[in-house]
Amino acid sequence: MHNDESMQRTQLGKGKERQNGNYFEDRDKQPVEDNKPEAKKGRLDSQAILLLIVHTLFGSANALSGTFVGVYLWKAKNDYALIGWFTLATHLTMAVTFWLAGKWVKEHNKMNCLRIGVAISAVFYMLVLWLGANSFQYFVWLGIVQGISAGLFWVAFNVVYFEVTDPDNRDRFNGSVGLLGAGAGIVAPWISGLLIVSLGDIKGYRLIFSISLGIFLLGVVISFFLKKRKVQGTYEWMFPIRSLRQAETPWKRVSLALVFQGVREGVFGFMIALLVYISTSSEASLGNFVLITSAVSLVSFWAAGRFIKPHFRKVSMFIGAAMVVAIILPFFWKMGYSTLLIFGLGSALFFPMYSVPMVSAVFDLIGSTEASAKQREEYIVLRELALNVGRVCGVLLFIGVISWSKTPLVINVLLLIIGSSPLFSWYFMKKQLSVIKT
Repeated sequence: MHNDESMQRTQLGKGKERQNGNYFEDRDKQPVEDNKPEAKKGRLDSQAILLLIVHTLFGSANALSGTFVGVYLWKAKNDYALIGWFTLATHLTMAVTFWLAGKWVKEHNKMNCLRIGVAISAVFYMLVLWLGANSFQYFVWLGIVQGISAGLFWVAFNVVYFEVTDPDNRDRFNGSVGLLGAGAGIVAPWISGLLIVSLGDIKGYRLIFSISLGIFLLGVVISFFLKKRKVQGTYEWMFPIRSLRQAETPWKRVSLALVFQGVREGVFGFMIALLVYISTSSEASLGNFVLITSAVSLVSFWAAGRFIKPHFRKVSMFIGAAMVVAIILPFFWKMGYSTLLIFGLGSALFFPMYSVPMVSAVFDLIGSTEASAKQREEYIVLRELALNVGRVCGVLLFIGVISWSKTPLVINVLLLIIGSSPLFSWYFMKKQLSVIKT
């Protein structure tokens, strides 16, 4: 997640000796102009705040409509597998886009990559509006468009995020991302649900998709206030393979952790909202569900960003991983709105304890040496490829099982197996979580 001038920030209060090869200390110890105040340690500068605004707009537009895309397809054709294939097309395309766009953000204007990603998200909703009730017949193509938009946005966002943060403020930035995302999640889906119920399916869905389109375009405009980023080096196409072939690289463990993180994301990203709708047959109830869980998530991400420090990451991630698995168990008692709400509240409360340390530790590893920081684009592509491998595997498992049986017990066991992947993420990540940057 990431500016030219931020590359030359000097942080107040760093009284350490210069450590050879530490990218952030080298970056922060470059001289600043006399008339510019030094940034206070751990604070976010203006470029980081602007990046948060762009991210919030992107997230708000997706929260407004993205929550209901799966429901929209489900209402057109009650088929779990179809939604699974749509999601699979999205993640496969996203992975390829990340790999190809890595060259763009490495050698050219990465801000244009981010802007076009937001713009294509707007195109996705334009296509859904245009296709209307026939959208489900073009689910593969819609998944491809969504994958391209997500790939372009996130590869640029993650690189700029890396550049405007450092180990002192990265947990704060990640907490702020979650906080603002939860804030958008409180309002947007609730409003969407009310609009769909009050205006009816056709008018309601057309309105929320149109509003999302407008928000994406606003995000493009705001992104022009982000400064053009400095480019450096030449993109190495085969870097992910070369990196993982190294004998003692920590990226082997970290990549496995990311794969298991992606397994859960790939399925739970669409399945929970769909189950809430199937249980209630009401978009308004789904909107209320997201409102309640996002309100809890808002507080949890605020607390995670404020109180989770590097020395507490290992314990925090384990507690979060264990609890997001435990809250799946009530499904075996009953699959209904009440147990889904218990799951949603538990996820909102504990998921930040798992995700904030995970994200921060991975990006700290990218910036651990001058050499790795110079190849930040390649490492970010490696990170996203690992995540998408996990997402694809999770969705393929989902499609395979759901094509065999749709009984409640089978679905619950499937959710428990897929939902247990955070524990494996913690296992492969725990050694890296113990590395404290001093």
